[in-house]
Amino acid sequence: MAKIKVSIVDSSTLKLEEKGDIGDTIDLKELKAVDDTLILDSIHHRKDEIYNHLLKQEVQQQEANKKIALAELENKLRIEIEKLKTEKAIAIQKLTSELAQADNVKTLSEKSLKESYDLKLKQKEEAIEYYKDLKARVSTKMLGETLEQHCEIEFNKIRATAFRNAYFEKDNDAKSGSKGDFIFKDFEDDGTEIITIMFEMKNEGDKTATKQKNEDFFKELNKDRNEKGCEYAILVSLLEIDNELYNQGIVDVSHRYPKMYVIRPQFFIPIISLLRDSARNASQVKRQLVEVKNQNLDITNFENELNDFKSKFANNYRLASEKFTKAIEEIDKTIDHLNKTKEALLSSENNLRLANNKAEDLTIKKLTRSNPTMKQAFDSLNAGEDAGENTSSPRTEHRG
Repeated sequence: MAKIKVSIVDSSTLKLEEKGDIGDTIDLKELKAVDDTLILDSIHHRKDEIYNHLLKQEVQQQEANKKIALAELENKLRIEIEKLKTEKAIAIQKLTSELAQADNVKTLSEKSLKESYDLKLKQKEEAIEYYKDLKARVSTKMLGETLEQHCEIEFNKIRATAFRNAYFEKDNDAKSGSKGDFIFKDFEDDGTEIITIMFEMKNEGDKTATKQKNEDFFKELNKDRNEKGCEYAILVSLLEIDNELYNQGIVDVSHRYPKMYVIRPQFFIPIISLLRDSARNASQVKRQLVEVKNQNLDITNFENELNDFKSKFANNYRLASEKFTKAIEEIDKTIDHLNKTKEALLSSENNLRLANNKAEDLTIKKLTRSNPTMKQAFDSLNAGEDAGENTSSPRTEHRG
């Protein structure tokens, strides 16, 4: 048998390099030694194929998982986006509605303010035109008289309903050299005075050379108010017609003179009502305070009478207690004296009892025991008695 040379074609094929017969052998060791590199390359190649196949499968699986995850994420994102879009649409709709409402409110408010402003402006313009026309038609004196008449008429319109107990008349008392225009007084139903007001009305014409100011009349008004005993002083004025301070309506000038106000004619009735109601409330509070004070006075009198009674009662109790204590002491002394008398009587009784006992125990034998003479005398006496009776009875002992 001969060894045949072969070579490796690939991992599964051998190639004969020479002819061979039956029974020839192939030395695999030589074959391995010769073709080891080819076999290893083939094995590595196969491994690479398997690794690449597995890697490809893994990559394909990862790609598939990635696509599934991306699809799920896209679906979630799509749902979330739709939700956000819905919420955004609702929020936009709500904001749009609120903005529309705000615009409506703003429009209505602006319209209301504009209408109110236009109305006030129109009223002021009408008042200005009225007073300008009035000034153009009458003199300065007549202007003042017309303002007084206006106020008097306005007051008389509501006198019967709002001021039934009120007094509102012209001030005609000029004893001090000056006087106000009107004096207002109001009373409770019981006649109690609750408020007094001195009114002065001032106006001037457009052609007056010197423009007067409201403050020019404060001092004289305060003087008239004090002389007539009025609590409040009010200047009803059309002076300084362009002064915004006085045009606001009711101006408190109490920093200059106490309880003094400057008003425009349209606030004549409101200022009276305001001060009258305030004074009425104050009057009710004062009346309640007086009632409380009277109640406190009654309580004080009651407490004084109670304290006086307590004082007198305590004094009488003290005197009675002293007399009672003294009587007790006298009784104690009497009891002590009677106890001593009782003890003396008891002692006397005891002595009498002892004396009686001694008397009962006394016999002739005891009396003559230590006295022979008396014994002999009694014996003789006894013997004589026995002889005289002539009896045979035995001798009986006598006890004294």
